[in-house]
Amino acid sequence: MSAEGSEIYGPAPSTAADREPTPAPAWVYLLRCPDGSLYGGWTNDLAHRLKAHRSGKGGAKYTKSHGRDAVRLAYAEKCADKSAALKREAALKKLPKAEKEALAEKWAADNKITLRMATPDDAAAVCALYNWYVRHGVQTFQYTPSTVEEYRENIAHTLQNAPFLLAESADGRLQGFACAHLWHEREAYAWDVETTAYCAPDCIGQGVGGRLYRALITLLKKQGYYNAFALVTGSNRQSNNFHKALGFTKMGIEKRTGYKFGQWLDLDYWVLPLQDGEGEPQPVRKQLTAEEIAEALK
Repeated sequence: MSAEGSEIYGPAPSTAADREPTPAPAWVYLLRCPDGSLYGGWTNDLAHRLKAHRSGKGGAKYTKSHGRDAVRLAYAEKCADKSAALKREAALKKLPKAEKEALAEKWAADNKITLRMATPDDAAAVCALYNWYVRHGVQTFQYTPSTVEEYRENIAHTLQNAPFLLAESADGRLQGFACAHLWHEREAYAWDVETTAYCAPDCIGQGVGGRLYRALITLLKKQGYYNAFALVTGSNRQSNNFHKALGFTKMGIEKRTGYKFGQWLDLDYWVLPLQDGEGEPQPVRKQLTAEEIAEALK
């Protein structure tokens, strides 16, 4: 299309061919049961498999009889494909208990998550994580990857009004981020925010998103915000269930509101009241003390 034409028309629709391919995920894992025993398995959807074990719907007989909803992830290893995962699962199950415990101990140490407030200098890591979803997913309706400078400005602007939180592993890998932006700019909306969270693809289903969101909500309450809104792609069942579990209520659906990767997408609206009462609110505190922040991020 010519430069003149690009000024006349909007963007060309994103097609299925624009979606960057990703290998089918495959994982081997160990679950810790309440009695201390370890159960090993493989899956191509770690988050869904953990939920199945804990709910008893589709989980293994062993975990059903050994605590079910109290089992927790003790080890996870990403494999190249299903074939590699099946071989690794077989090898894992043959290991002596002591070697399984050593794997679990090292995995826990390597993946210990620390939450902290972002700074503009974190822009490169945050931008890289977010752009994975731009290129591969429909969690965001954005077509063009963001730049590091755009995210540097984004983080700085966000921190003027609300938290921008990072989750990092013990070796400094960014495992996820969560932030809140003003819902609208006009003054009457000053007590409303829109919340956002993204987890690194390799750690989805491991509780990182929940830790980030709970800390974010705690801080927003301390600031005096009254409502947290979340916009979730309708086909993103995992995110919709996640928001429901955290107390959000779905308040509406925008049908066929976005088009990406050759498909129309619905947009679900969720809301979480952060304060009680109908009286006149106090002005929102734009900044919290270091002590308040540290307490929420423990």
